[in-house]
Amino acid sequence: MGMPPCNSSLIRSASLSGYAELVRSLGHDPAVLLRAAGLSARLLDNPETRIPLHTVRELLEAAARTTGREDFALCLAARRNLTHLGPIGLVLMDEPTPRQALDTLCRYLKLLSSGMVLRIEDAGANLLIRQELLPIAGLATRQSMELTAGMMFRVLRELIGPQWRPVEVHFTHHAPVDPAAHRAFFGLAPRFDQAFCGLVCALADLQSLRTPGSGGAARFARDHLEAALNRRTDGMQAACTELILALLPGGRCTADQVARHLGVDRRTLHRHLSAEQLSFSVLLDRLRTDLVRRHVLESRQSLGEVAGLLGFATPSSFSHWFRAHFGASVSDWRRLQAGLPSAGA
Repeated sequence: MGMPPCNSSLIRSASLSGYAELVRSLGHDPAVLLRAAGLSARLLDNPETRIPLHTVRELLEAAARTTGREDFALCLAARRNLTHLGPIGLVLMDEPTPRQALDTLCRYLKLLSSGMVLRIEDAGANLLIRQELLPIAGLATRQSMELTAGMMFRVLRELIGPQWRPVEVHFTHHAPVDPAAHRAFFGLAPRFDQAFCGLVCALADLQSLRTPGSGGAARFARDHLEAALNRRTDGMQAACTELILALLPGGRCTADQVARHLGVDRRTLHRHLSAEQLSFSVLLDRLRTDLVRRHVLESRQSLGEVAGLLGFATPSSFSHWFRAHFGASVSDWRRLQAGLPSAGA
């Protein structure tokens, strides 16, 4: 079974800023889509209103289907800038380099959304910005992922300069029918069916010194954000989920490894998870189940590539796990989801 949406999976309504106007400009009524998702348009008036994460993802996918625009999320991202990040935007503008701004964004990201994971990795002359969305059973992530990547691109362009572009843009899902809009947005052709979603950036671009923004307002905003972080009471499940997502592709995702990253021993990890009526193995299985749905249905990666992304040592061990959980081979299950007969039919 997948992981159902929970009350703690909330996101600022600012994530839908410009949504109604964009849907309307494309010839459709946004109120119809909002009502179908159980939201009132009035909820979008205050950008700090918290709304369910799964509803935002549903609305983005529904808008892309209704308008016929595969690039709907990028059209939405094109309307965004740092001000849409609220107090976090002020703090980012005050950092001396874009690289330091990225570290600050990682620190405060949970205050924007409980559904995103951001990892920064050095790669020689480049920097990898890996963006991951926590899986929600049954929900596609193409539009949400492209909005996330598009917003990151817009933020960095605002911090570095209007002519900046990344070295590469990666998506795990398959390419759109016509990728022209994606090339126009990023200034280069994104790579699809990749091992991660995010941007590859030249390290030199991110180390350039910049003129800080409004110092006084930024200091006030930083104090506000620190106080908000101190008020958070994230449970062990949330912490484990983020680490599992980070460790799975490297094949290092064991209870011992997760406990070590959290600074506790394995027994303490199990005790905290038990208090939340959960075990490490069940959490790992749930995440793998939801992630494999995304990789199998939304991308065209090989069996070996998907096995590696989910932390399996060999494709055969992944195939065995998949059949045990889904009752069919990967190829037969994919055909079934597409409404096609199985190979043996």
